Amino acid sequence: MVAQTKTVQPNVVNGINVDDLFALIDGVKRNVANAKTNWHVATTWQGQTRSRSQVDGFGMGGEQVQRRFSIDIDEPCELGGSNQFANPQEHLLAALNACMIVGYAAQCAVHGIRLDSLKIETDGEIDLRGFLGIDPAVPAGYENLSYIVRIKGNGTREEFAKIHEAVMATSPNFYNLSRPVALKPILVVE
Repeated sequence: MVAQTKTVQPNVVNGINVDDLFALIDGVKRNVANAKTNWHVATTWQGQTRSRSQVDGFGMGGEQVQRRFSIDIDEPCELGGSNQFANPQEHLLAALNACMIVGYAAQCAVHGIRLDSLKIETDGEIDLRGFLGIDPAVPAGYENLSYIVRIKGNGTREEFAKIHEAVMATSPNFYNLSRPVALKPILVVE
């Protein structure tokens, strides 16, 4: 007689392994040290208005997790660049949108809601008089941003509204852009 082993399939919703997500949540609840993450990006000038940001890893729960990515950034020709890559503002808005997309996908997954489509469109205005130092009374960045979330799936309007509230309450980049974050600059002249 041959013994048969049964393989347990993970619970995957919206491409997210919900079992692993709940295990992460449980691990953080059991040990607060597991909740601490540290993010680091080193950016070097590549000439003109181009730069390259290098990601080598991040810290999680006191452990270093290796990963390597390069992010190239430029400005449009109209702002002195060579228009080879998205500019810092486009990366900032993309980072906000992407962070919230993670939140929507995960929140829907843990609530068993299948997503059919999800798109976030964000825009804002920057007055170049502030950026160019022409008028010190004009802010150098955004005074406000607006975004539209277009979501479709098997959830109800009420379920999606609750998930929307949860994403705004838990998205790190929504938090980072919706309130002041202390910056601690250090200049090293070599």
